[in-house]
Amino acid sequence: MLSVEPTAIPDVKIVTPRRVGDSRGFFSETYNRQRFTETGIAEEFVQDNHSLSAMVGTVRGLHFQSGPFAQVKLIRVVRGRILDVAVDLRRSSPTYGRHVTAELSAENGCQILVPVGFAHGFCTLEPNTEVLYKVSAYYSVDHDHGLAWDDPDLGIAWPVGPTDAILSDKDRRQPKLSELPTYFQ
Repeated sequence: MLSVEPTAIPDVKIVTPRRVGDSRGFFSETYNRQRFTETGIAEEFVQDNHSLSAMVGTVRGLHFQSGPFAQVKLIRVVRGRILDVAVDLRRSSPTYGRHVTAELSAENGCQILVPVGFAHGFCTLEPNTEVLYKVSAYYSVDHDHGLAWDDPDLGIAWPVGPTDAILSDKDRRQPKLSELPTYFQ
C-alpha cells in the first residue's frame, strides 16, 4: 500500500509507504517501481544520495539541476527530522516562485516527490539528521544551480534565521529568484 497526496502545488507530492509493525519495530517498502507506476509516478531513478547533518539548523539548498540533467527527487528521512521545501521555478507555471513545505521525519515515514523545475532544500530540526534521496538524473557539476534560501520574495518560514543557519559557502552565495536566469519554462 502506498499513499500519494498532492500538496498545495499539485505536482509536488507527499508519498507515504505503508509500515507493518510488531514488537520488533516495523518493515516498510520505501520504493517499488511497479507500485509507484500504478500511482502515476513513473520516474526512473538512477542515483541515490545520503546526507548527514550533525547540527540543528543546518540548511541545505535550495538546489536544482538544469537540463539535460534536470532531476526528479524522492526525499526521505531515516534519522531525525527536517522541514523540506520545494520552490517552483517553471516560468510559465501559475505557481512560479511559490513554494511548499513538508515535515519529513524518521518517525512519520513520509517522503516528498519533487519534480523537474523545482529548487529543493531542507532545514534540520534534530541533531544528526540523515536524509536519503533518489534522483532521476546523474549529478552534473556544469548543470548544478541554486537559489538563495533566504530570499525574502520567496516568503519561506524557515525554522532558523539567517544568523543562526548553518550553511555551506556555496549556499551563502546563491542568487535571488529575481536574478535567476530562466532554466525551466
